[in-house]
Amino acid sequence: MIEIENISKSFEGKQVLTDISGRFDQGKTNLIIGASGTGKTVLLKCMVGLVQPDAGSVFYNKRDFTHADRDLKTEIRREIGMLFQGGALFDSKNVEENVMFPLNILTNMTAGDKLDRVNFCLTRVGLENVNKKMPSEISGGMKKRVGIARAIVNSSQYLFCDEPNSGLDPQTAIMIDNLIQEITREYEITTVVVTHDMNSVMEIGEYVMFLHRGEKVWEGSSDNISQAEVKELQDFIFANKLMRTIQAR
Repeated sequence: MIEIENISKSFEGKQVLTDISGRFDQGKTNLIIGASGTGKTVLLKCMVGLVQPDAGSVFYNKRDFTHADRDLKTEIRREIGMLFQGGALFDSKNVEENVMFPLNILTNMTAGDKLDRVNFCLTRVGLENVNKKMPSEISGGMKKRVGIARAIVNSSQYLFCDEPNSGLDPQTAIMIDNLIQEITREYEITTVVVTHDMNSVMEIGEYVMFLHRGEKVWEGSSDNISQAEVKELQDFIFANKLMRTIQAR
């Protein structure tokens, strides 16, 4: 479980996040949604320690990550896996080397054990026999699956996904959503997905936090989001549906 309490952040006098609190439960796909520029990615960066909030705290299973000492922060970071927007694979490394990278820097595993773990994770995301392929030789959807394999290779307890469906066709996007949810439930991971895709919300949104202009204005699940009496949220849903309609023409 991850809890955030009263997170605020500004850059050069511009308020980006204001007093945001919430809880992301273990074994669920937790989504942070909102239009571009609403602070979703900044909140994610605060949660993983890439940005220090001006106020507030982030707790990993009751451990205060924001104000932790170096040793505790290192311990928690070892438990975090990240799926970056676009996959963020190393172009100069093949698939096997990309997935093995966290094991090389975070563990003392033998070479054989590392390879076994890499092959297990690649098989789990449906990518057998692609170890030696370069990122330039695989599709966008495959890159995302390699990114997921890399994110879980270190037996992560927490999985963060930044716009995992960006640049994907609808069918592949659904496959990635389902894979994220399957892995979350199978390994009882605490998963946080940042997205603006309402299809993802409806497919896997077990907990949804909606941000508007840096503030949390609604939280709930995909089951009750359409009935939410929040104008900003309904405007967001309508705009998302309109964009989907235009793209389908």
